[in-house]
Amino acid sequence: MVFSQRLSPDFFPRVHERVRAAMADASVDAILTDDPEDIAYLTGFFHHPSERPVAVWLDLTGEVIMLVPALEWEYAQAQNATAELVSFPEFPGVVPPFEFLARRVGASGRRIGFTATMSTSRLLAAQDAFTGSVLTPSDIVLHSRYIKFPEEIALHREAARITDLMLVAGVQLVRDAVATGGQLPSEAELERHVTSVGVSTMYAEHENVVVASLLAGGLVYSGANSAFPHGLPSAERLQPGDTFMLSLGCAVGGRFVEGERTFVLGEPTSEQIRYHDTIREAQEVGAHAIAAGVECREANRICLDVIRDAGLGEHLRHRQGHGIGLGMHEAPWLEDGDATVLAAGMVVSNEPGIYIPGHAGYRISDSMLVTDSGAERLTTFPRDLASCTIAL
Repeated sequence: MVFSQRLSPDFFPRVHERVRAAMADASVDAILTDDPEDIAYLTGFFHHPSERPVAVWLDLTGEVIMLVPALEWEYAQAQNATAELVSFPEFPGVVPPFEFLARRVGASGRRIGFTATMSTSRLLAAQDAFTGSVLTPSDIVLHSRYIKFPEEIALHREAARITDLMLVAGVQLVRDAVATGGQLPSEAELERHVTSVGVSTMYAEHENVVVASLLAGGLVYSGANSAFPHGLPSAERLQPGDTFMLSLGCAVGGRFVEGERTFVLGEPTSEQIRYHDTIREAQEVGAHAIAAGVECREANRICLDVIRDAGLGEHLRHRQGHGIGLGMHEAPWLEDGDATVLAAGMVVSNEPGIYIPGHAGYRISDSMLVTDSGAERLTTFPRDLASCTIAL
């Protein structure tokens, strides 16, 4: 059976209904967003952001209108974007782009919520076009994205399956090099390999592949390089005794998943055992802390307290996790400052980590689907040290 990444046309009216209900509660007459993830959520149109604005207008009357550059018109049609299209010829243009949208909607006298990620220059351009209206920052669309529809959850599940395949492929590449006595792969070679497996799997088994900001790939680092939480792959080769990390993920239908594991190449030392076991325990406790009705900050505290209680708090560099959806990193945040209450249908990462300068980093991450009874791991590659040790 071929897996289709495109959502059916009946998905988007349900999205619009959800957003409009939130607009009515907030006394907002219309939403204006140029956020690429919001646009994909509201219309199904995925694009490469540039200086030429693409924006969606959604109002309480039922209209959904997308402003697109003329050169993107056919591309939006080809993706069956669920919106009326209004185009402008070029940027910056004799007539400013937002003026074309304002002429179409006649927005004078309305209260317009604009996405909080809009740049200052775009906001000023919109204010000039929508004279007589009040533009106010709004996270209505972002918050509407928190709870996934069943069709989105199916996409996340498929992304998790492929992410697990990428982890397996990365481990196998290292094991094959060990078995043949050949040169161990570099971080960059390992990253290219797992990315190729993820992308080729999608195109072999899927139709209507959605090209998002990242189709498949991630971070690969070893030894002291892995002590940088977001270090980029280098030309350095894995060495016997290394701790190394595969921080991988992909997007299916534009819906992301991440899966991260920390491995040891050779017999683990007592130090490596302590670090890895502590992170595995924190990740396990963190998984049980994620549940509907729990505040993000409380789940974060419960998870990271395991590391602090083990005497390793000085090596903490980041929160427990974050939301995942049309962005790999998006709100809500599993962090001390976020009081958002978790709800069934959210997808979040559970990724406690510690980083020891000059030695290595240790992080284990799963993408978690929040349910009424707790949380379900979408990524399933083993987490224990025995399974994450590659014998020499």
